[in-house]
Amino acid sequence: MVGIGYTLLCEQSGPRELVRYAQLAEQAGFDFAVISDHSFPWLDSQGHASYAWSVLGAVAQATERIGLMTYVTCPTMRYHPAIVAQKAATVQLLSEGRFTLGLGAGENLNEHVVGRAWPPVNVRHDMLAEAIDIIGALFDGGYVNHVGRHYQIDSARLWDLPETRVPIATAVSGARSVSRFAPVSDAMIAVEPVGELCRGWEANGGAGDRKIGQQPVSWDTDEAAAKKRAHDQFRWFAGGWKVNAELPGTAAFAAATQFVTPDDVAGNIPCGPDEQRIVDAVTGYVDAGFTDVALCQVGDENQERFLSMAGATLLPALRAAVPGDGPST
Repeated sequence: MVGIGYTLLCEQSGPRELVRYAQLAEQAGFDFAVISDHSFPWLDSQGHASYAWSVLGAVAQATERIGLMTYVTCPTMRYHPAIVAQKAATVQLLSEGRFTLGLGAGENLNEHVVGRAWPPVNVRHDMLAEAIDIIGALFDGGYVNHVGRHYQIDSARLWDLPETRVPIATAVSGARSVSRFAPVSDAMIAVEPVGELCRGWEANGGAGDRKIGQQPVSWDTDEAAAKKRAHDQFRWFAGGWKVNAELPGTAAFAAATQFVTPDDVAGNIPCGPDEQRIVDAVTGYVDAGFTDVALCQVGDENQERFLSMAGATLLPALRAAVPGDGPST
């Protein structure tokens, strides 16, 4: 059962457009929609960074079937974990059980806005683990008090608690994060089709869990235009998350990617009208053990054409290549 998702990228589209794209994605037949959660775009040319949680509330009311998910929210600095739990419970109620809370250790790009020093990765993982414990306790119901290394909670409670508990999916990138977060999560998130991640997740207690990947694409009837757009807006992707998590702003991403060429980007992102390239990229995730893959169409200007194409031809091709109607949440 392979779920095919669509990415609502807050860094390249305005909030009203994102709500419309979610509606069109549901009409096209996508199984779920994931949404990014940033305070900054990666590059100035992307030009947006609306508040993901407001958009989610609107999308929950504008759609009926499609699953919803943060991909991902950092519950450690910009947001306190108790507030993340409240937001997640509210979206679960608004969406009538369609929401998954995707969490990660964050990026300096977004968390620096609150004026705190950016901690090293081991501390970020400690903070994320403590945050997941707090969020889970609040999802259990009742009052929560907590005095930990990074957070304090004083008589917190979720007064509007959904009957369907919000699943927690956690982003991982290596064996250490897999072994730490598989036992305390309901699903895995990763952005590379690495089979070791899936096997490690299952070995650490995550057998049967969803494993959710993401594949950027730059579909266009004009391949040259697709490559140009991908280079302009997505060349940051070439740095990898270990580098990307440390960079403090758009100027740093521009400097770090100044020598990345359009051909470099096209080597990692399917560009142009050939839908088989997209099918092959998704199949790579499925072969690695992923259960779900969210497509991320690069650029705002081509989203409606992409969604129309996807409903007509791409999704049927993906269903044929990776059979099964995927999960809706």
